[in-house]
Amino acid sequence: MAGNDDKDSEESGPGHSKLQNGTKSTSVGSAFRVDASQLSKLSNEKTRLALADVLEMGLKRETIQNGTTCDVEAPSNESKIDNDIMSLVGRIRESERNGSPEKHSPEAIEADKDAETAANTLATVLLGSSPEKGISQKEVDHRREVFGSNGIADKDLDSFLKLCWEAVQDFVLIMLIVLGIITIVVETTIGKDKSEEDEHKTPPWLEGAAILVSVCIVVFVTAGIDYAKQFSFIRLTKSLNETNTKSVIRDGKQINVTDDDIVVGDILSINSHSLASIPADCIILGPPSDLKMDESALTGESKEVSKKPGDVVLSGTSATQGQGRMVVIAVGLNSVAGKIRARVYESEDHEDDLEGDDENSPLFVKLDLLAKRIGLLGTAAAVFSFAASCIIGLAIKNAPTKMIVDYLIIAITVLAVAVPEGLPLAVTLSLAFSSSKMMKEQNLVKHLDACETMGCATTICTDKTGTLTANKMTARAMLLGLKDYIVKDPKMKLADYIKTFEGGANLKLLDILANLISIDTMNETVLKIENGEINGSSGNPTEVALLVLMHDLGFGYADIRNTTKGRSDQGHMATYLADGKQYGFSSARKMMSYAIPSEDGGYRIYTKGAQEVILSRCTKVMDESGDEIVFTDEVRENLKTTGLAYTRRGMRCLGLAYRDIPPGFDLEKLSRTVKNSDGSEAFEAETDLVAVGLVGIEDPLRAEVPGAIEQCYEAGIDVRLVTGDNAETAVNIAYQAGILRDEHFEEGAEKVALNLKPNVLMEGGSFRAAVHRETGQNKKAEFDQGAFDKIWPHLRVLARSSPDDKLTLAHGLNQSNLYVDKSTVKRLQSENNITIFPDRQVVAMTGDGTNDAPALKRADIGFAMGVAGTQIAKDAADIILLDDNFASIVTAAKWGRNIYASIQKFLQFQLTVNISAVFTTLVGSLSYQTAPIAAIQMLWVNLLMDSLASLALASEPPIDSLLKKPPVNRTDGMITKRMWANMLGQATYQIVVNMVLLFSGPDILGVNPGHVDEENNVNSVHYTIIFNTFVWMQLFNEINCRSLKGELNVFSGIQNNNIFCAILFITAIIQVLIVQIPGLNQAFHISEGGLDGKWWGLSIGIGFGSLLWQQVINLFYRLGLTYKGYRKRRMLKRNAAMIKKRNSNEELAPLTE
Repeated sequence: MAGNDDKDSEESGPGHSKLQNGTKSTSVGSAFRVDASQLSKLSNEKTRLALADVLEMGLKRETIQNGTTCDVEAPSNESKIDNDIMSLVGRIRESERNGSPEKHSPEAIEADKDAETAANTLATVLLGSSPEKGISQKEVDHRREVFGSNGIADKDLDSFLKLCWEAVQDFVLIMLIVLGIITIVVETTIGKDKSEEDEHKTPPWLEGAAILVSVCIVVFVTAGIDYAKQFSFIRLTKSLNETNTKSVIRDGKQINVTDDDIVVGDILSINSHSLASIPADCIILGPPSDLKMDESALTGESKEVSKKPGDVVLSGTSATQGQGRMVVIAVGLNSVAGKIRARVYESEDHEDDLEGDDENSPLFVKLDLLAKRIGLLGTAAAVFSFAASCIIGLAIKNAPTKMIVDYLIIAITVLAVAVPEGLPLAVTLSLAFSSSKMMKEQNLVKHLDACETMGCATTICTDKTGTLTANKMTARAMLLGLKDYIVKDPKMKLADYIKTFEGGANLKLLDILANLISIDTMNETVLKIENGEINGSSGNPTEVALLVLMHDLGFGYADIRNTTKGRSDQGHMATYLADGKQYGFSSARKMMSYAIPSEDGGYRIYTKGAQEVILSRCTKVMDESGDEIVFTDEVRENLKTTGLAYTRRGMRCLGLAYRDIPPGFDLEKLSRTVKNSDGSEAFEAETDLVAVGLVGIEDPLRAEVPGAIEQCYEAGIDVRLVTGDNAETAVNIAYQAGILRDEHFEEGAEKVALNLKPNVLMEGGSFRAAVHRETGQNKKAEFDQGAFDKIWPHLRVLARSSPDDKLTLAHGLNQSNLYVDKSTVKRLQSENNITIFPDRQVVAMTGDGTNDAPALKRADIGFAMGVAGTQIAKDAADIILLDDNFASIVTAAKWGRNIYASIQKFLQFQLTVNISAVFTTLVGSLSYQTAPIAAIQMLWVNLLMDSLASLALASEPPIDSLLKKPPVNRTDGMITKRMWANMLGQATYQIVVNMVLLFSGPDILGVNPGHVDEENNVNSVHYTIIFNTFVWMQLFNEINCRSLKGELNVFSGIQNNNIFCAILFITAIIQVLIVQIPGLNQAFHISEGGLDGKWWGLSIGIGFGSLLWQQVINLFYRLGLTYKGYRKRRMLKRNAAMIKKRNSNEELAPLTE
């Protein structure tokens, strides 16, 4: 042990050995030398100085707790360790004060060793862990108590009662509650005398109670759906969490635990093959490894960040290269990601100047306004009915004073008829039905109103990776044998193109390519092949792309590996494995090679790496026939140009080469003339190479994305790409996807970033500088809406962006009132062909990272990625894309517009009923001081029957034509001119029928007048016929309401909608039961015995007439449009003639003078 210490001291400097080999872990029962707040501060600051501060605080805490002092003459082992730690802290601080030393200098190497020692000391001395053995399983609960849990408590669910309270805030429901209470009070206290009641009459409180029951149904259904949605989201979250496991060391064994079970002190083993996401804040332990992290989830920057021992790794980031061990220092709310999650959950305590006020969705704003107007009109009609009845009954007919109560009840009935009782339930059912359908199309809707809001979206700000692209690195271009193969069709594979373009590539070339790629890739990179088809992969994504290319070309990479001497580790070939040599990849070398023995006693070395490095070491190149030719300057320039073209198209370009090495060559020999990228000497074996070619690898566009974006543009929805990638990659993907079009580039120029028109592309830094201005003495950056409005109409790609840029973009678009400036709007249209939506923007934003959460909350609709998204992003979003696919966003837009159309269809149906019923009830009350359609009957029509109709109309599937028109303005009314024509036309038909039946019905049909029977406390056959006919007119008009544009064939597609047909059939059956079943018909104020067959035939026949009448309405509406167009053309022609005449007179005037 002493020998080891001495050796380590010689290698690492004073203090390193004792701290790394002689430390003593803190026992379970004792207090730790550091607390959660200090570790959390370290993860926030992420510097070596902060690490040194934590070590020093740990020593001070130990001294205070134990009251120990150092015996200078005979120091204890613990004191020696403490002294070594203080020396280490001093060296770290001195190094940091002196600034960053030159890379690879002795000072830099020593500083890195000190950082590694500090990290190991933190793990062992302060946290009582061990890099080799980890912690004990028995310590887990104790550590969770001291440092907190990594399982952040879920956001509290809204209780069912709270959801009920929110549901009952609806204006229509409030009116119904008031109406129901008034009806019960009036009927049971000051209503008709008991002597006037009949045993067959309904109880006086029934109608009021039925209204309140209807309110309860609506509230419970609405709250129940919202409550169930919460649990469905929890189930999804739990299922995702159970799959999030990490490898930790406990009791000296490597085990897998869920992210929630990780505690401070755990030793995590991370590698890039699984692209593992870090579940807590950690510090890298030694020994050094070439570990790189993707921190884009937190920073938005896609550039990989190299990590060395002593560096802090934050939760939510991912390993993309290499492997390493790290000790957990902060979990849960103490970690960086946990703090962001808390901010998302408690946003009311962290209000941001870019957070807008909460507001209802455009649909609910319009429905609230519509409901209030209907309520006012209904109240006015009820007041008019009561006043008119009193005047006619009391003043003209000298009715007894007690009839005032009857007049009041009739007035309440008028109000009940006017209020669309079924509307709240109709909206809820429509949203719930659509959200369940959207779930099947990869959209998990967390908030029901988000369905409809998406239908009004005017702008989609989308990520690139995984949303527009497949998140799967794929070879898309290759220069092989000096011939360039580049695939432009996203549906075509590069291998197919290589095999078919100009007769296909030379077989000799392909054989060398197959051997090069199969041999010069890591063992960890594998394809999972079943029955000849690729069923998965693991390992380095770039190498996976190369192996997939070989598979598509018809080569078995595994067979080549397993049968190559010096490369295979299978069977008897494994005995020759030591004959080969691998030169591993590193960021210093930017290349990887593998040398295998050849038959002549020499070697063949295959190499791949950064194209500029590979090409600089080549002296020959393979031509189209597979022969080696001299690598002239002209050829070199050609390859560089091709590589640059690949890079400008957003591809990662690799160079491929080989070399045949003679016998007796020393594979370890270093070159005196050729240097690696970091300035170190290169291996002699990796020089004088023969260039095989270049390969361009990219994350390809999803095949369905261009079509989806084209649909967005046809639908009047702008699409903007917001990504952390560089400008070239972003522009390439945006152009392939169709976000960027030819009109966005300078005319005739190559479609690359440099040739875009002003402000079409911006990078995050310039964007932030352009849309903020400095204010006050502190020069605080303040958002400038005016500057933003000059940029956003042109902006299509925001590259190198941060999550804060997303938040700024969402805020600026949502708050923009540019549409009010008509001159600017007109100029943008004429000069740039940019159409500004004539209302405020409705913004949809996608996000997957932790720091995307504020932007997702700020946008009108936030989309989180179900596969790649962090939990915090999902919590902040309105809709979760289960397949991370942009095409699913377009599906959401289509369903959103379908919801709007469905509610319009229902309103057309409901308001037709209300117009007809209010008019009929008013006329009845004025003529006979009694309503021909009882309140309980209208309740059936307005609530239950109409609610079924709402579900029927909501079940209409979306059609592609919904995306052929622009979004609906926020300020546009729910009811269009065409809908008014349909409603008033059908209401006129129903009113005429009702009036004929009401006044001439007794004579025509040979029945007693209804008002006479009602005065005698008999349920009238006359009024029953009116009620039944009225219902059947609604049933047939329900079919008419399937169309909003006056289509000729109202039955089109009805056979494909089983729900609609079933509901129509069920509603008809219920109507038959209400009229014919004894007891039930009495409760619904139906004549005793129901109706005879002839009256049924009459009612159904008149109802069927509404289908025919709709065609008459369509005809008159088209004639009206034709006449209007004729008048407009005539006016334009006349104005043109007047202008021409005036101009002619002005030209003649000088001649006359």
